[in-house]
Amino acid sequence: MQFFKWLYPGLGIKRWIILCALGLGLIVAVAMGAVKVLTHKSVLLGAFATAILIFGIFLVYTGIKNMVRIFVRTLMPIHQDSSSSPLVDLVYQRRQIESLSRGPRVVAVGGGTGLSTLLAGIKAFTSNITAIVTVTDTGGSSGRLRDEMDILPPGDIRNCLVALADAEPLIRDLFQYRFEEGNGLKGHSFGNLFIAALSKVTGDFEKAIRASSEVLAIRGRVIPSTLQKVTLVGEFKDGGIAEGETNITEQNKPLRNIRLKPKNCIATPEALHAIGNAEVIILGPGSLYTSILPNLLIEQIGEAILKSDAQKFFIINIMTQPGETDGFSAYDHLRVLLDHTDPRLVDVCVVNTQPVPKTMIQKYREKGAEPVRLDLNVIREKGYEVVEGSLLKAESQVRHDPPTLGRLIFDHYLRIKQTAV
Repeated sequence: MQFFKWLYPGLGIKRWIILCALGLGLIVAVAMGAVKVLTHKSVLLGAFATAILIFGIFLVYTGIKNMVRIFVRTLMPIHQDSSSSPLVDLVYQRRQIESLSRGPRVVAVGGGTGLSTLLAGIKAFTSNITAIVTVTDTGGSSGRLRDEMDILPPGDIRNCLVALADAEPLIRDLFQYRFEEGNGLKGHSFGNLFIAALSKVTGDFEKAIRASSEVLAIRGRVIPSTLQKVTLVGEFKDGGIAEGETNITEQNKPLRNIRLKPKNCIATPEALHAIGNAEVIILGPGSLYTSILPNLLIEQIGEAILKSDAQKFFIINIMTQPGETDGFSAYDHLRVLLDHTDPRLVDVCVVNTQPVPKTMIQKYREKGAEPVRLDLNVIREKGYEVVEGSLLKAESQVRHDPPTLGRLIFDHYLRIKQTAV
């Protein structure tokens, strides 16, 4: 009975079954008549039989090709347009998806544009990605939604969702669209409003993220580090204290340390589970004090990373950040990270050694930023491995180049894995 379901109206497959059967019938007929052709030794009859055979093979090929197309289109993610793609491309896409699903389990920890840059690079090597994102943002659209709607700030999460998205460019652009006019709307991004609305409709911020993930068809998962409303508290070297990420950065003073309020906030169970199963854990790049450390200051997350057997990478920033890491060297970034956590939290430091163009140095110097000094020998003397590479992408801004960064990390991971075997 199951076979006859293939004949139901609307499946669009009956015509190809019939065509394939007709082709097979012609091939069988030619094969059965081959004896007569050989007996008569007729050139005309032989040519006719050959033409019928070729036509039959063509019908079988066309029928099978379109049946396979229907099966592939059914199994492919809904967002991918397979109606006009060559069959070989559809099969290749499907194989790529299957290959990525067998990639290493990666946990990326951070926030802001740094984490989204990293995710855009590593999604080409695996779809087993969990992004653990900070929720301490108090500025811009995210800060307004946090205060007015009593939800977690969605901005960093939105950026990570878009970075992992396989959706059409129009959908990604829609999520990143920022309103430039309108009372109450100006300054908000559509994606932030979408996540905020979903959190109210579903009654759950995590469900809102999962629903947004489905809309964007992301590779992997995006998880907030905690579901509690936490606040960053910064203590400056002059003894002053400021609360809230925006207030801390606006002080433009060197920090002594940073902590969370409340101190004993609870990590999301999904984040802890992902860390426990990870093969690769990546910290950064991004704002050291306001994007990376807030996740690690959640005690459960820090402890879970320490217990993990994964390779632990720390991506050191290319440029210093005004008011946070003024004058910092590569080792200074590592030192601050470890002073706030544990010396065992990092195995490998990834560093860009490609020179920053002079025009970009001047542009950033006007904003109070400069290239991070590469005191790599100090890092090695402290017992940490250093992986160097030409990782620069300098267009309108100085950023890590996502594909190059992703490849460097995975090449090192595979090299260490093979050595261990």
